[in-house]
Amino acid sequence: MRTFFLLLSLFAAQAFTLPVDTPRPDDSRFTKVVLDNDLNEPMELAIDNQGILYYIERIGTLNQLDPRTGQKKQIAKLAVRATGEDGLLGLALDPGFATNRWLYLYYGDPTPRNGEYANVLARFELTPTGLANRIEMLRVPLLHEGVSHSAGSLAFDRDGNLFLSTGDNTNPFESDGFGPFDDRPGRLRFDALKSSGNTNDLRGKILRIRPQPDGSYTIPTGNLFAPGTPQTRPEIYVMGCRNPFRISVDAHTGFLYWGEVGPDAGNDSLRRGPRGHDEINQARKPGNFGWPLFVGNNKPYHEYNFETKQAGAPFDPARPVNRSRNNTGLTELPPAQSAFIWYPYAESAEFPALGTGGRNAMAGPVFHAQDYPASARRFPAYFDGKLFFYDWMRGWIFTAALHPNGDLNRIERFLPQMPFNHPVDMAFSPTGELYVLEYGSYWRAKNTDAALVRIEFNEGNRTPIARIGADKTVGAAPLRVQFSARESFDHDSGDSLRYEWFFGGKTVQSRQPNPAFTFTKPGTYLCRVRVTDRQGLQAEAQLPVRVGNEPPVVQVQWKGNRSFFAPNSQVDYAVNIVDREDRPTDPKRATVALYHLPEGEDVAGLMATGQRTPKGKTLIEQSDCRSCHALNQQSVGPSWQAIARRYEANPTDTKLVASLSNKIIQGGGGVWTKDHMMSAHPQLLGEDAAEMVRYILSLNEPSPNLPAKGRVSLTQPGGNYVVLARYVDRGGLTGQDLLRLYPTRFNAADAQRLDRVARRNGNGAPSSMNYNEKGSWIAFDKIDLTGLKSLKAGLSSPGLTGTLEVRADRPDGPLLGQLAVVPGNNQQISTELTPMSGPHDLYLVYRETAGGINIWKRLELRWLEVGL
Repeated sequence: MRTFFLLLSLFAAQAFTLPVDTPRPDDSRFTKVVLDNDLNEPMELAIDNQGILYYIERIGTLNQLDPRTGQKKQIAKLAVRATGEDGLLGLALDPGFATNRWLYLYYGDPTPRNGEYANVLARFELTPTGLANRIEMLRVPLLHEGVSHSAGSLAFDRDGNLFLSTGDNTNPFESDGFGPFDDRPGRLRFDALKSSGNTNDLRGKILRIRPQPDGSYTIPTGNLFAPGTPQTRPEIYVMGCRNPFRISVDAHTGFLYWGEVGPDAGNDSLRRGPRGHDEINQARKPGNFGWPLFVGNNKPYHEYNFETKQAGAPFDPARPVNRSRNNTGLTELPPAQSAFIWYPYAESAEFPALGTGGRNAMAGPVFHAQDYPASARRFPAYFDGKLFFYDWMRGWIFTAALHPNGDLNRIERFLPQMPFNHPVDMAFSPTGELYVLEYGSYWRAKNTDAALVRIEFNEGNRTPIARIGADKTVGAAPLRVQFSARESFDHDSGDSLRYEWFFGGKTVQSRQPNPAFTFTKPGTYLCRVRVTDRQGLQAEAQLPVRVGNEPPVVQVQWKGNRSFFAPNSQVDYAVNIVDREDRPTDPKRATVALYHLPEGEDVAGLMATGQRTPKGKTLIEQSDCRSCHALNQQSVGPSWQAIARRYEANPTDTKLVASLSNKIIQGGGGVWTKDHMMSAHPQLLGEDAAEMVRYILSLNEPSPNLPAKGRVSLTQPGGNYVVLARYVDRGGLTGQDLLRLYPTRFNAADAQRLDRVARRNGNGAPSSMNYNEKGSWIAFDKIDLTGLKSLKAGLSSPGLTGTLEVRADRPDGPLLGQLAVVPGNNQQISTELTPMSGPHDLYLVYRETAGGINIWKRLELRWLEVGL
């Protein structure tokens, strides 16, 4: 399987008009409530007419949850074949479920028959003790190994017909991301014309059948092929699908919707055809939706000889033909139908609001307000008649407004500020609330962030938002803490809040918005503030306070200058730790590390987490890469650490970095497995991809950890060195000291403060500092002056004469040296420095003696270099 842009309501290629709608409800009226977060690959969700939730997990589990009580029950654990993309995939409740208790499951049969594997559709009866009376209704024979795409979604229409989606059961990874129709002998698994394009095969289809009371089924009138048509299967409603992973049926119109997970090519090819697209499709009647000969809005692939690598003419969507030697069905196929919505990895010209990145399109329900009783929590009429669709990989949900005939009007992002962690199914309850299954971070893994959630709408008075703060949360007894709830608020204008504070007790201990409280005894206190609005709606926020333990004090004793380092130097160090309670301190609780940070990398993440956070790591975490890769465990793709071990290369190996960056952008496969291909990422900048590669390769470097005392070698000429020492005491409190060392030569634009000086952007070079008035200055905060002997500056002076005074602590503080300013460009000026020890703010102040600063004559300071 496979962030986003704000809504753009007009598209370049289609002139959609905006209808007159009811007002859009404010996003603050929606609340996300987690009902179950102990899930193992959740797949599909169904809700009975009493509001009871049923949901399945790919490993074979069927669960039941009553949202009114929160009680969860595991109904059954089926034996299923959960390999590749198979497993327990589909769930639907019979239209008469309230009385007959029948439900339908689609799953991988763990036992082959005559050496043939299959996915099966079976009906079960739900009894008080579990599932009983299994009846196998339909088998879909499958190639078992080295193939992808199982789909497996189930849905009923208003007439009692059951729809089942099936994948193309094809390996797409040796077709370069284009149409897989390699029909050479022995290449059956690489040919989707054997399945999706085959009128006599159930794979790559959406089937429609009419279940009967005895567990059999009949064929409804109006499927794609009438019963008895030679070389066809009458169960087929829609053909030409790749991986229609999630489907839905509009109960009012009978229209079928599905999300089509598309192919991987990142760019169009003049020889092969279009790049990959995902699709949201709408079928108002039976039809052929084109795969593997077409994608998107009938973009055609070209005929292609996989033996000679010669391309031919593009296929004709009006007259598609299947000439594969693996075809057992008709040669002339029904005309190909266009996708309803389509989008590639990169920005879509037609639907730019959908953004960029990995793709996993899925179709949700169409909301009809009249189907649900009026209530405060029913979704508002604004969404009436709109299709909800979503993307598993991108983590967004959109709505599609439809014209009365079903044509697309416009799309709009649903709750853009609310995170959805890989939504995999959704359904409306009988009371009009939206339930969403969130699969979690990694594909084919039991994710701790997988969840079943409810999206509630509050039409009237909204629940307030509680926020809690304190000036300190740890310390020795007695500990006086100043609390605050000043950031609590209510979305409803004019509403007021009442406050109730609990400082570890069960009764109210204060009613002030910002109380102070003194804790006299050691312990951990869970402090709470409850806020209540005028209508009685309440919300709480919590904050633990630990009393009886002082944080440890950590100090890096550095036998050198604490602001600068010289290349190829060695420095002795020792880490001193003092803890009031831990006597003696435990060396195992201390960590000391030396990091070299490239120029431009900040230390904020290092200070917060105690670990380096390279730009590449941040880019990976913001991308879809985490869906298929993890740090130290196999997912769909190899772990980052496994990749680093395989290449055993330095992140400065420019040739390797360029090669792997190109693979990230263009996609590829075959290095680790032939069964899965890495998606293309054409939206990534080349340098961003390179940063990601450099981070991954850096995982192969030696540990930065150091002993508590020793000597370090500083070998890099640029960037920063950071020494970070941490100690976590026995009470769980952390103390740390961070020492950041700059190279002896640094940019003047790195100054933290300035007065009447402007940063001037250079053409491809670091910014310079332009002094614009007499007495103007720049300052560097807390510079260790110990051992600094000289200061050199790179500057230009167009006709000015004067001095740059080097002063400590203030613009008029102790004078340490003077840099002579005379007319000339690209000068290097030096001065000896008066010795001074310890940290001081360092000022460079311009004193003019001749020339006169004007718009054309400004002192330009580019860089500084200290001598140790």
